[in-house]
Amino acid sequence: MSRAAEILAELVAIPTHQAGPDGSSGDERRICDHLAPLLRARGADEVTIGEAPRTDGRPGAYIFARWGTPRRVINAHIDTVPANAGWSRDPWTPHITGDRLFGLGSADTKGAIAATLVALETVKPRDVGVLFSGDEEAGSCVMHAFLQAAAARELRQVIVCEPTARRAGIAHRGVISQLAKLEGQGGHSSKADFMPKPLVELAKLAVALDEIGRARLHDGPAGMTGLCLNIAALHGGVAFNVIPQRGELEWSLRPYPGFDRDGWNREIAARAAAIDPKIAISVAIDHAPFQCNALVDLVRPFTQSIGALDFWTEAALYAEHGIDAIVIGPGDIAQAHAADEFVMLDDLEWAVEVYRGVLGGAGAPS
Repeated sequence: MSRAAEILAELVAIPTHQAGPDGSSGDERRICDHLAPLLRARGADEVTIGEAPRTDGRPGAYIFARWGTPRRVINAHIDTVPANAGWSRDPWTPHITGDRLFGLGSADTKGAIAATLVALETVKPRDVGVLFSGDEEAGSCVMHAFLQAAAARELRQVIVCEPTARRAGIAHRGVISQLAKLEGQGGHSSKADFMPKPLVELAKLAVALDEIGRARLHDGPAGMTGLCLNIAALHGGVAFNVIPQRGELEWSLRPYPGFDRDGWNREIAARAAAIDPKIAISVAIDHAPFQCNALVDLVRPFTQSIGALDFWTEAALYAEHGIDAIVIGPGDIAQAHAADEFVMLDDLEWAVEVYRGVLGGAGAPS
């Protein structure tokens, strides 16, 4: 077993999953406590563990190690999604079969953490940092807390570790989840001809939203056209003979870089008002798109290709704070969040070389 695979196996065995349907939840602070001596042993000038509530209100954490005054940082997230149905073995018991290491988080993104730790064994960083942070799979509350901390003030460049199949990501869509709510009177279905019907009005809005999505299939830059508009749920029914008192419509879209968000808000508000002025719209998730070309030369020697990714990352949060970012890491997003998640062993070794170059090859920016 390679050094990276050995470390990864240790990390997979520490559950850090977001709360699942059964209510179970992993422990982000525990893995930070495990990582702290490993980072100190690699010569960090300072290792700090920070705590912040996760999106679900449970405790979350991050660990930040610095060598000098960090201008460049490698960042991977420590949390995972809950174990999907269909695992053939225990998700937290890592195992190697052939050229693959299986385990929850092996690709997304504990493999990147292991590769970073191995890279640090043979390089002497200067003015760089390593950040392993929680809550990425939910609402990024931990990352928001870190970006407000003093340690983030001098950052200029960030390498965000996600499973990119050896591709460097310089752009990706955002994620917006919105809700529309409508209150009525509710009552007996024998009065349905003469009473407000919240679900009907919200169903009209759902059709209007779908029409907008279909009309914009060709909007956006090459490779990211369309809104990916999804009508996710219509809630509110109680029984066949009850007029619902309230209804709720949920939808999402994935805006491309350059998306006119203000224009979108105006259009949706107008469509809703035309159906029923009492429809109230709110936002549940609001992740901005990402685009940055500044760090291409830093990783070009290691990549098979450079371009847009089809999934959201916390690179967008760094960009919002004026920090240049690029996304690159071991594994394939096709394995992330799936049963029997795995990472290729040679991907781990490739990532070690990438992070060696990032941490020590070119030095940190001035």
